[in-house]
Amino acid sequence: MDLFSGREQEKMPLAARMRPRTLNEFVGQEEILGPGRLLRRAIETDRLSSMILYGPPGTGKTTLARIIAATTRAHFEQVNAVTAGVADLRRIINEARERLKFHGRRTVLFIDEIHRFNKAQQDALLAAVEEGVVLLIGATTENPFFTVNSPLLSRTRLFQLRPLTDEEIGMIVDRALADPERGLGGLDVRLTPEARRHLIEMAAGDARVALNGLELAALTTEPDAEGIRSIDLATMEEALQQRSLLYDRDGQGHYDAISAFIKSMRGSDPDAAVYWLARMLAAGEDPRFIARRMVIHAAEDVGNADPQALLLAVAAAQAVEFVGLPEAQIPMAQAAVYIACAPKSNAVVRAIGEAMEDARRLRPYDVPDHLKNPPHEWAARVLGHGVGYKYPHDFPGGYVPQQYLPTPLIGKRYYRPKGEGYEAEIKERMKRLGIWPSEEETK
Repeated sequence: MDLFSGREQEKMPLAARMRPRTLNEFVGQEEILGPGRLLRRAIETDRLSSMILYGPPGTGKTTLARIIAATTRAHFEQVNAVTAGVADLRRIINEARERLKFHGRRTVLFIDEIHRFNKAQQDALLAAVEEGVVLLIGATTENPFFTVNSPLLSRTRLFQLRPLTDEEIGMIVDRALADPERGLGGLDVRLTPEARRHLIEMAAGDARVALNGLELAALTTEPDAEGIRSIDLATMEEALQQRSLLYDRDGQGHYDAISAFIKSMRGSDPDAAVYWLARMLAAGEDPRFIARRMVIHAAEDVGNADPQALLLAVAAAQAVEFVGLPEAQIPMAQAAVYIACAPKSNAVVRAIGEAMEDARRLRPYDVPDHLKNPPHEWAARVLGHGVGYKYPHDFPGGYVPQQYLPTPLIGKRYYRPKGEGYEAEIKERMKRLGIWPSEEETK
């Protein structure tokens, strides 16, 4: 079933014209739409329940909704979260309630970009979805666990769509080249193997990007004397230009990329660290945000195993402010590589974490008298404040054993150096001074 007339289809972009009309035409997502799979069975038998379709652009979310619209016996309503408001939702729900009451016909409500709905808009759907007045199909490119209210999520089934494989993109491209009715079959377009490979690679799993690039290359290439439009690698590169990066500074891509960056540095992989740094900078991420994360990471995961890492991270953060992009990307890369290659220890972050837990959990123990600051002579004479304090510089090696922790916490170990990098020297010095615990204490 075609949703648009032939004249309307002629004006549409290739990606819209080639949109699959049936499940048999649908390419990819075999995990949820393959023969016998739950979602396929539900669509084919018209036994759908409310759902959220989550995945990157060009993977088939809207196409699935259109296929459902063409196959379901229910009334189909479609809105876009960018332009629709609460009033629109209430109107659709009221009409759906009347339709169900007087005609016994269900309403399927498809909401594209549902992550753009605010809490009030999402809450307006709850009762209707709960009561079955509307069958909701929401499409989102953002992680629904962050962008969709928990009450609404609990009333829907989540299906995740993955980026298409290169083979699947190739099938879609070849189908568009061969289809004389909706595709480019009537133009006799021929791609060189290099041009086809480049188109598929730059599409990066997004069918819409592949078809838009193919159409632009075909329509801007003059046919030769035999009517053939030959597209080589140079033509395809010009048509595609630079692929827009799938990255939202306020969305899931933001958190995924910085997570990969930090974990690459923690995992001592400088190549991956530089790649994720470049990905974020190329996508327009705020360099100050990245620099702040490097400063935190240098202390958290390198710590005293290499104190120089923190200095370099701070220097990179200062360079961002002082120099700015694009030049600041060089000291940022230097810091990222250094941190990735540095020995690792989380002893410092564990120390402050355990100390903060005790500080919040335990009563505020009194400062030992000899550590207190006597503001007046009588405080020392009468209260004993500061009396008995041993000034370390008056002793050999600048160290003398004395109590520093509150009495109930004597013997508590927060900082336990791991012995990696420079922390090995710290550990040895602590042993020499008798600060480091015995083998029994470390078990």
